[in-house]
Parts: sequence; structure tokens; C-alpha cells
Amino acid sequence: MAGHRVPRVLPQQDLIDRVRALCAADDRLDAALTYGSFPQGRGDEHSDVEFWLFFAPTAWPGVDPAAWCAEVAPLRHLVVNEFGTHVAFFGGLVRGEFHFALSTDIPSVGTWPARGAPVDAMVLVDRGGRLRPVLESLPVAPVVDLGADEAVRMCGRFANWLLLAHHVEARGEELRALDALGHVTRHLLWMARLREGRTEDWLTPSRAAESTLDTATVAALHRVAAASTAREGIRAAWRVGREWWPSLTGEIPAGLFTDLDEVLGG
Repeated sequence: MAGHRVPRVLPQQDLIDRVRALCAADDRLDAALTYGSFPQGRGDEHSDVEFWLFFAPTAWPGVDPAAWCAEVAPLRHLVVNEFGTHVAFFGGLVRGEFHFALSTDIPSVGTWPARGAPVDAMVLVDRGGRLRPVLESLPVAPVVDLGADEAVRMCGRFANWLLLAHHVEARGEELRALDALGHVTRHLLWMARLREGRTEDWLTPSRAAESTLDTATVAALHRVAAASTAREGIRAAWRVGREWWPSLTGEIPAGLFTDLDEVLGG
């Protein structure tokens, strides 16, 4: 039909298809899954591709993770990150995360807080039939306790990181203060999600914040993140946290608020 636009296939989708084919052809694999944005139906040109590959213990000595990743597509680089995951950099700056594991590790999937996507969209291969029931036992989204106790804990953790940021900045450790301020901002994001009941991305509270949180909330968080110095960011964070805390818990630690107001401004 004239004018009909063919949907664009993202390179990430081609990579997922290639991994699926490799998994089907590799009889050393007992099971494999993909997770993250694409099985959730939220993948775009900026999304990673992510996989767990479960190999039979008897086959494990012959598995070369670097060579396996290189079979997916030409590698620009490969690194093992701080969590032991092989991270592949493909053309177009696409990241791929590959968790190489044993089939005896399949039950550990049951400890995940949620699976995040339909089981059929996640399973790439399940030769022994052990992966699917573990995934099916998980909730689609994490179960978040929205009770007052969680709000109290989150506000307290915000204050903990804020106070650390204040002290190290006052000592002259600007970079350490900026690092702590990142934790402060993350806790403000959790506080915001509790206030607005938008807990669907609780595990990554910054995800899609601009499109899921109130405009004024996002603007307040941007003022913290965009501060030109750590001291300005700390003061901005306290102004935001000071406003949100009582709306979450119904009460405040008055002595702490007084002390912080004296140092950071009320």
C-alpha cells in the first residue's frame, strides 16, 4: 500500500534474535532467558540487551564466555563488571549483559524480587523444563510495602546520606560529597515514588521519572542534580526532603530538623 511505513527493526532486536539462535544451537545450554526492557515491551534504541545463560555442569569447562559473546556480533570491547557479568559493547554503542551460570543456579532465579516481563517473552531455551516454573513463581512486578514504616525508613536513610554529604563537603572532600549526593538523590526519588504511589519502577527509581512523576517533583529533583557545587546540591536536597518528609510520615524528628535548618537553611 502506498505510504505504508515498515516498522524499523532495532539492532537490539537483531542481537536478541541472534542470541536466541545461538542458544537453540548450543546443546551445552540447559536453559537461557532474556530480561529487561525488550521482553517488557519497553525497549528502544537506547536500551541494553540482557541475558542469563545456564550451562550443564559437565559442559562448563569448555565454555569460553568471551568467544560466546563474539559469536553474537563483532565486539567493540568486552569487560567483566564488578558483579561478575560479562558486558559486551557492540556496534552502535549497544550494550549486552551476559550472565554465564550453571544449570544448578536456575533455582536462584526464584529469589529475584520480580521477573518484570511475561514468561514466554523471557525464555529462550528450557531443555530440562526447570526454568519456566521458577519464572512463573515470581510476581511480574516487585511487591512494595507502602506502609508508614517504609516511609519512615526511607526518610531516615535520606537524612543519613545527606548528613554524610554535608560533613565530607565541609571537610573539603568535594568529590566524596558529590558521590554521597548521588545516594541522597536516589532516596529522594524513592520518597517521591512513595508520595505519588508510582512504585512500578521501585528497583530503579530514576527510570522514566520524567514521564511518570509529577512535573513539579521532577523539577525539584533536577535542581538537586543540576547544582553547580556539592554544597548547593546538599542545600537543595534538604529543601526538597524537608518538604516531603512530613507528608510521608505525618511527623518529623524535630531536633534533627532544627539542626539541619541551622546548617543548611530551612
